Amino acid sequence: MRHLLADTTPLKVSADYRRLWFGLSVSNIGTQVTIVAVGLQIYAMTGSTLAVGLLGLFSLVPLVVLGLYGGALVDHYDRRKVSLLSSLVLWAVVAGIAAQAWFEVESVHLLYGLVAVQSAAFAINNPARSAIIPRLLPKELMPAANALMTLSWNVALTGGPLIGALLVSQLGYAWAYTLDMVLFLAALWAVFRLPPVPPEGTEPDAGALNPKGRVGVVGLRSVLDGLRYLATQPNVRTTFLVDVCAMVLSFPRVLWPAAGVIYLGGGETTTGLLAAAFAAGGILAGVFSGGLTRIRKQGQVIIWAITAWAVSIAAFGLVLVLVGRGSPDGPIVWAVVAAGVALALAGGSDSVSSVFRQSILQTATPDHMRGRLQGVFIVVVAGGPRLGEMVLGAEATWFGEGWAAVVGGLTCLALLWLIVRLTPRFWRYDARHPEP
Repeated sequence: MRHLLADTTPLKVSADYRRLWFGLSVSNIGTQVTIVAVGLQIYAMTGSTLAVGLLGLFSLVPLVVLGLYGGALVDHYDRRKVSLLSSLVLWAVVAGIAAQAWFEVESVHLLYGLVAVQSAAFAINNPARSAIIPRLLPKELMPAANALMTLSWNVALTGGPLIGALLVSQLGYAWAYTLDMVLFLAALWAVFRLPPVPPEGTEPDAGALNPKGRVGVVGLRSVLDGLRYLATQPNVRTTFLVDVCAMVLSFPRVLWPAAGVIYLGGGETTTGLLAAAFAAGGILAGVFSGGLTRIRKQGQVIIWAITAWAVSIAAFGLVLVLVGRGSPDGPIVWAVVAAGVALALAGGSDSVSSVFRQSILQTATPDHMRGRLQGVFIVVVAGGPRLGEMVLGAEATWFGEGWAAVVGGLTCLALLWLIVRLTPRFWRYDARHPEP
């Protein structure tokens, strides 16, 4: 049983990684508290679901634009400094959000602006933190390290919204944001304690360096160099393609409200249970990830994990098809349980895929390109689900939510194995000899 549980070796062998993991685990809870509180505050001010939905737009656009450039910054400067400065900006933004609540400014446009700045800073901060981790641990511990990071993220994703909703209902928005300010100090402390992490082959104070080691300016050319490099590396490129395949074709979150109201019964409560089941699957996958971290054929694990994802989404849709659009007065217990199990399996599969995709990216990519590819990674991770919601939302209007999930899952499955056939090298990927 001990070998099945999450491998905590990275926490034992590296004090820097241990502090970073702890700091991010704590601060992620506060981030989720703020995300929920901002949405609730905007809805309270406007009474408009559309106004709340626009938060996604103001968050996504800076993330996509700055994600690529932020990765280039990470490859040219000391990653500790980049992470620390962007973390200070993130903390200052949360302080601004808290201040507007304490002073009862009640400006939707101000909140939109603060969220946009927060997203831009995150687009720089996340690639920096991700590119630091391979410098703190040996490559064979990267799956274990990423499994621990994924576990803490899923815990925050589950508990943070509950804490945020409770704080807002009992104490108000200002206290929720203030809690985030306090918790974020853990991440600042962890990054501050890191040693200098300059690009490999340079000194900490060497200045901005281009991929060939010469002092230069971070600009569009640096970003394009990263994209050209990605286009020529089949294994790393395939990690992005298979994730886009899963997220764009079959990400089910947009279907959950209708599933709770029209199909399964129970309304908002059932919708919340479906979301919780998805997150719980990710947590369980992290808790019992010990055996996974010793696997060498990581490409095959990713393919089978996404296969399980696609089948689980199709199974979720099949439950909705069998129940039908009846708008029941109360929850249909067997269907809620079946749908929850399918989504838990999907959440667990997604976590397994994420662990190994991140591990391949961090170990197979040369250090001078890690920041830029981590920037692409955050763009794909953020943009894929958003596009997936649009795709499944459109399919749901054409032939119903149940069949949208079934078709999405099966389409994902077919395209996934076509990608495998076209990139056999990825299927043979061996973590003992990482090749990009």
